[in-house]
Amino acid sequence: MVREVAVGGIKIGGNRPLVLVAGPCVIENESATLHAAERLMTICNGVGIPLIFKASYDKANRTSVTAFRGPGLEEGLRILAKVKEALGVPVLSDIHSIEQVAPAADVLDVLQIPAFLCRQTDLLAAAAKTGRVINVKKGQFLAPWDMKNVVGKLESCDNENIILTERGASFGYNNLVVDMRSFPIMRSTGCPVIFDATHSVQLPGGQGTSSGGQREYVEFLASAAVATGIDGVFMEVHEEPEKALCDGPNSVRLNDLAVLLKKLKAIDAIVK
Repeated sequence: MVREVAVGGIKIGGNRPLVLVAGPCVIENESATLHAAERLMTICNGVGIPLIFKASYDKANRTSVTAFRGPGLEEGLRILAKVKEALGVPVLSDIHSIEQVAPAADVLDVLQIPAFLCRQTDLLAAAAKTGRVINVKKGQFLAPWDMKNVVGKLESCDNENIILTERGASFGYNNLVVDMRSFPIMRSTGCPVIFDATHSVQLPGGQGTSSGGQREYVEFLASAAVATGIDGVFMEVHEEPEKALCDGPNSVRLNDLAVLLKKLKAIDAIVK
């Protein structure tokens, strides 16, 4: 049985209905972030799906040195704290180093370990010791059964508030593929599992100095993943993906989100 993990007033796991983790890839500025969070809350309330808001204060693994990374730790956390206070929504963001753990844990409801750092033992331990919920993205280079070792590292620090996220596996150069077997395999650890539907259609480095993406396939992969009985879906969203400062090609257009969520909710209800 998959355990339940509480994120603010939201419970994810067990046999509970689907949860959405969503927001822009990166914090572009305060007003845009607050506006995106408000629109997401309106959409999710209308559909009846709980929302955890996500946005990165620093995209530390961008393809090019000239790529926009975000406002940084201090300013980014200030903006996320404002979102949390204004809307009462739980917030999630990535941490990249041990030094970021303490200040991030003061604001964030969920500390996210990026895929490329999912085996960094000291970072996992420092995050786990805060007692916060930890969401670990499975590395593109890992098999789903290898995540039991990541879970073991976190649990060794007396933290069982763990969520695992599938975001695709490397499939040749500049491409990813999603193995649907990964969802029941990772859920066998006892942890709730989320599908990152937008990063999974990313084409890493596919545009030379930035990553490409195929957002037209988000609907199909998300539907298939939800049909396996997962606990949540992760999506990067933007009002105008063509103008997004990060991950625009794989971000879902906010105007298209409600229809997609209704479909995913219906599939989830059938499965559960």
